[in-house]
Amino acid sequence: MTTRIFIDGAAGTTGLEIRERLAARSEFELLVLDNDRRKDEAARKEALHEADVAILCLPDDAARDAVALADGSNTRIIDASSAHRVADGWTYGFPEIIGHDKISEAKFVSNPGCYPTGFLALIAPLVRAGLLPADWPYTVNAVSGYSGGGNALIKRIEDEPDLAFRTYGLDMAHKHRPEMKLHAGLTHGVIFAPAVVRAYRGMLVEVPLHLGAIDSKLTPDHLREALAENYRQSSIVTVAASEPLTELNVREGEPASDSMTLYVYGNEGGYHARLIARLDNLGKGASGAAVQNLNIMCGLPETTGLRLPG
Repeated sequence: MTTRIFIDGAAGTTGLEIRERLAARSEFELLVLDNDRRKDEAARKEALHEADVAILCLPDDAARDAVALADGSNTRIIDASSAHRVADGWTYGFPEIIGHDKISEAKFVSNPGCYPTGFLALIAPLVRAGLLPADWPYTVNAVSGYSGGGNALIKRIEDEPDLAFRTYGLDMAHKHRPEMKLHAGLTHGVIFAPAVVRAYRGMLVEVPLHLGAIDSKLTPDHLREALAENYRQSSIVTVAASEPLTELNVREGEPASDSMTLYVYGNEGGYHARLIARLDNLGKGASGAAVQNLNIMCGLPETTGLRLPG
């Protein structure tokens, strides 16, 4: 028996990539609206009620409207927008942090943001283990490919060939901050410094730490070992071994990937550390995460259809 899937917002970047990952999957039947019907409310409502699982790839307000349209149905929902990431009644769709069982049983799953995916992968397990304090003033420095900004930013980058680097969120009110704080179990909101570079996809999310000020006995090796233990069973998240490395890059032309690699670097003496997550903002940061959650919700191996190394 196939599972009926409706992607509401299938023409957007995230929706298109989800559809590509599901196109050859015999377990799923994709419900597709013609171009002249995909914005028709009655047609969308019918599809939302007919589907077993709906994946919302919409702006926040439109995602909330879609949930309202699905009201009264048995349809399970994965929301790729930021509308429900800290909302009551929704399960946060980060299985490595939240737990696979919670997602498998959930009716409403909110896909994590791309930047929070990197931050939480690094910090949440370490706070939970008691190695890092919940009340520390964390800083997140991050750079992403421009595809994460949606069609408007993609057009702007392509129309402005001299725009090489764009930093934003300067009002300190970026919508990703609440989910970082909540799902890492933090006391304070983070200082979040996001930026976009002229590369279509790819992402580096960094959290610098002054370990000497946190705990004079805490070393980068302690953090690396704890992260490696936390993700030991994961086929998607890996922790790089301690080895000399002088740089990490986001490059134009990177192949699509649904994996994520975590790095821990420290200076001599161990008082400073740089924790870095490297991922594809359209993979584990968006479409790949949605497919992973879909697999778990449908009782399938979580990596089925994902683009993973090897």
